[in-house]
Amino acid sequence: MEPVQAQRRPWVVGVSGASGTPYAAAVLRGLLAAGESVDLVVSRASRLTLLDETGIAFRDAHWREDLAEWLSRGADGKPGTFPVDVSDVRHWAAGDLAAGPSSGSYPVKGMLIVPASTACVAGVALGLSKDLLQRVASVTLKERRPLVVAVRETPLNGQTLKHLVALDEAGAVVLPASPAFYAGATHIQDLVDFVAGRVLDAAGVPHRLYRRWKGELGGGSRAD
Repeated sequence: MEPVQAQRRPWVVGVSGASGTPYAAAVLRGLLAAGESVDLVVSRASRLTLLDETGIAFRDAHWREDLAEWLSRGADGKPGTFPVDVSDVRHWAAGDLAAGPSSGSYPVKGMLIVPASTACVAGVALGLSKDLLQRVASVTLKERRPLVVAVRETPLNGQTLKHLVALDEAGAVVLPASPAFYAGATHIQDLVDFVAGRVLDAAGVPHRLYRRWKGELGGGSRAD
């Protein structure tokens, strides 16, 4: 009997149409820096948000170039801020419901939805599977794999709160995109990286995106 070959087991990152594309970029950079493989699903609505927030038009036919340009930018939009290597990223079109991650037999570690709009939250909570992003989230839940939902909206109405409770009860981690200030943030990128770091924490992926609390008051104002 031949030995079983090691399979590529990526994290699926879903980007919905909520504001907050810098959060998604920071999570993607963090995964790649940790040596993780990534399968990427960029929803149709998120492409409009990405264009509005960065000026980048994410195109299926040129996704690798567009992704590299996006991830190289900091939260302030300055190009070339970060070195990136997207060679271990696989992109699936949002309308491709026959894509690999749409099946539970496709090997993945879990899914991170960053940012998650309230429409995306509702679709996943109700099991609508109207596009690939929602379908993969449903598969992730049914296969009992980690699902982190970084909801980015304020204020939240009662219906959305019910949907978030439903996701929590189904086993997802509901992680509001809420930056903290105890880590000594001095730039917008620090606030973005804090949220991205918490997403990676929930997924169990190591990173060095923010200064962790050490039980010392005022520690965030002092250099390490």
